[in-house]
Amino acid sequence: MSDLQIGLIALGVLAIVVVLGLNWWQDRRARKQIQDGFASSGKDPLLHGAEPSLPSGARREPALGSLAGGQDGDANVVGGIEAQAESVTADHDKEEVDEACETVIDVSFLEPVPGEELAAFTQGIRHAGQKPLRVFAETTDGLHRAAIRNGENYASVQVAVLLANRSGPLTAGEWAEALSRARVLADRFDGTVEATDTQAVLDCANKLDAVCAALDAQVGLTLVASSRRWSSGDVLTAAREAGFSSIQDGRLPWVDQDGAVRFTLGRSDGVSLGSAGPATIGQLSVILDVPRAPANEHAFTQMAKVARGLAARLEATVVDDNGRPLADGAEAAIDKQLQLLYAKLEQSGLKAGSVRALRVFG
Repeated sequence: MSDLQIGLIALGVLAIVVVLGLNWWQDRRARKQIQDGFASSGKDPLLHGAEPSLPSGARREPALGSLAGGQDGDANVVGGIEAQAESVTADHDKEEVDEACETVIDVSFLEPVPGEELAAFTQGIRHAGQKPLRVFAETTDGLHRAAIRNGENYASVQVAVLLANRSGPLTAGEWAEALSRARVLADRFDGTVEATDTQAVLDCANKLDAVCAALDAQVGLTLVASSRRWSSGDVLTAAREAGFSSIQDGRLPWVDQDGAVRFTLGRSDGVSLGSAGPATIGQLSVILDVPRAPANEHAFTQMAKVARGLAARLEATVVDDNGRPLADGAEAAIDKQLQLLYAKLEQSGLKAGSVRALRVFG
């Protein structure tokens, strides 16, 4: 081996030694800086340090520290976590699927879908037969949405299908239609569909319908013209004076101070009050839809009082379901019976006048 080769080998070994020494010195220096930082804080950063930042709107689960009170050193940390959790929760839409009366079809997308495209496509997903559908969505940031918004990207959609209403339980045909709409949505945006077994869904629908059927009730009074028939104008004028509001679905609602409909007035033959010609109305019905009106201790008494006042304006007689004049004192007995029904509705999770009751008794 020549002197030149030996010299080159020696220089190579020396270079390796220098590089290793430099790396060791830098590593030692870095560890010392980290240890000095720990010593100055006096805390273990894994237990007390700042938590990793989350994307805007990301969900933060409760930490154990929020349950272990009595530690002064943790008070600020716990308060900060709770405040951030409240802020994150506020980013989610409050309206959600009602699992007591709705079943869900999940549509998950393989790629994020812009809100502008998704909103336009989901406009037609509103009904399957006689059952309303509601569309919810989840953004790519994990935020729950009751309405799709422009400027957001979405990872999935949830189609909520009502299990039962006054048209009856969800049928196999209606369920198939809802599934079909969900599959069209999935095909459009390259997604997958997941839903509960058909027979299980139909069984739940039948059970809910049986519960609702046992609790559904309407109490009515009839105003019978005594001397002359009325025009629609006569009825609308007298009804306005009696406190009824504008026509909704062919009937006039009587609304309380909280904005809730207590009972309604309409033609006994079912024809809309807005479409009647002159001098064609001989009977009017005043109806208390028990599940849809908020519980009230004097619900029937109040309706009877308004009916009698309207009858006086129209020169009519107030009769009950059997066609007999409403007897004085009958109101109290009927109100007592209604209290029992209100209690059963609440026990069944269908509180009278609640959003859920309005949904299934619609």
